[in-house]
Amino acid sequence: MFDGILLGLETVLTLNSLMLVFAGCAAGTIIGMLPGLGPISAIALMIPVTYGFDPTSGMILLAGVYYGAIFGGSTSSILINAPGVAGTVATAFDGYPLAQQGKAGKALATAAYASFAGGTIAAVLLVLLAPYMADLALGFQSPDYFALMLLGLCLVTAFASRGQHLKALMMTCLGLMLSTVGTDLTAGVQRFTFGQADLIDGISFLLLAMATFALSEALMMVFRGVRAETGTHASNHLLDKKSLSLEPAEFRSIVPTVSRSSVLGFFIGVLPGAGATIASFLAYGAEKNLTTSENEVSFGSGSLKGLAAPESANNAACTGSFVPLLTLGIPGSGTTAVLLGALIAYGIQPGPQLYVDEPRIFWSVIVSMYFGNIILLVLNLPLIPYIARLLLIPKTYLVPIIIFFSLTGVYLVSFNVFDLYLMIFLAFVALMLRLGDFPLAPLLLGFILGGMLEDNLIRAVTLNDGQWHFLWQRGTTLTLMILCLLALLSPVIPKLMKYLKTGQHT
Repeated sequence: MFDGILLGLETVLTLNSLMLVFAGCAAGTIIGMLPGLGPISAIALMIPVTYGFDPTSGMILLAGVYYGAIFGGSTSSILINAPGVAGTVATAFDGYPLAQQGKAGKALATAAYASFAGGTIAAVLLVLLAPYMADLALGFQSPDYFALMLLGLCLVTAFASRGQHLKALMMTCLGLMLSTVGTDLTAGVQRFTFGQADLIDGISFLLLAMATFALSEALMMVFRGVRAETGTHASNHLLDKKSLSLEPAEFRSIVPTVSRSSVLGFFIGVLPGAGATIASFLAYGAEKNLTTSENEVSFGSGSLKGLAAPESANNAACTGSFVPLLTLGIPGSGTTAVLLGALIAYGIQPGPQLYVDEPRIFWSVIVSMYFGNIILLVLNLPLIPYIARLLLIPKTYLVPIIIFFSLTGVYLVSFNVFDLYLMIFLAFVALMLRLGDFPLAPLLLGFILGGMLEDNLIRAVTLNDGQWHFLWQRGTTLTLMILCLLALLSPVIPKLMKYLKTGQHT
């Protein structure tokens, strides 16, 4: 292993390689900041640039673009509530409220530090545990994946405020229902398309995310009344240097959160098909359940811990997703599937033999991740005051900008006018739900996990001859199902304990 690390350092610590890491991180960050353009789009745009490079240089550049896009994706989520990729949805839960409170600089700084820590911790774990993690990923079966997805859905209570758990569960069910629209790939039949050919492929994540978060937020601004000024007290504080950095006490408070979420994110990212989305949601839910301090700002209203948890987890998961890609040849997400295609285009077959046949590529990609995280931190921190100034734009201009990015971001993906009509309709539905105090995060969580949940359930039932004993047959599945039950009962358990304690005294 040490020989491999030295080989990676020898390859990366050259002017050419460092420039490629810098270029990849910069390009990925800029593309990731634009709503609607995520890591897949960023890598797809950069692949033609790498055709003239050798495989090692090309993969170093594409890896830099990958985690640069994830790093930059939090910016649009925090500033305008427009998560362009699923992995940054949870970032908006507390990042956007912080921006609304005039703490956009603090939110961006927290995201930068958490992303750096998550990526760095995961890079170290990747070096130390890659072979063992490959065995863990191979040991996960369809019943385990089903239970993991179900756990993610059961943690929906983490996104609900006190007394809102039933509403959160209702929104999760609505998200699951929306995920069934389209063609059932198992049976080959259309479901809930209402004769519309445009719905055969289902509803895209980007369309739903932009409609429920960005576009509905713009409509809320219009509904509340748009004035010439910014509409919040952000302008009073954005130029205050104290609001652009973390205080020592705040920094210390998020260190345990970042550490826990980074480790969790890495292990989730190792599992093929899980990825940064599930990691960010699980980290957010776990951290909310672990936080008991009465002085802690409630999650969903501008909590630094609520921002740091998903940011560190999704970056750690992105690094972890390289484990199944490099050691098993299995893409753990859509982005790593594109990277797999790039490797094959170079004539390299990822898998167990890559470690032996192409050690320079294997170790240089891993080592470049660490330097990439340093470059991203150095690149982004000085820009935070200037990025935060975007909130000084008056709402009379900001609302059209949000609508423009939302509509063009969706249209440039599909080039389908029907998607724009559907997006506007869903935005008005989301506006009504927001006015009724229904949380929209569980809806998006149900939509994201619905397809994977269904696929793994069908596969598990089929492999077990239609029987349901797979839910308790394997130790991993049983443990995850018990955690699901505890997550569902978590709102009731404190009340029950309080009742029993009161009953004992009386």
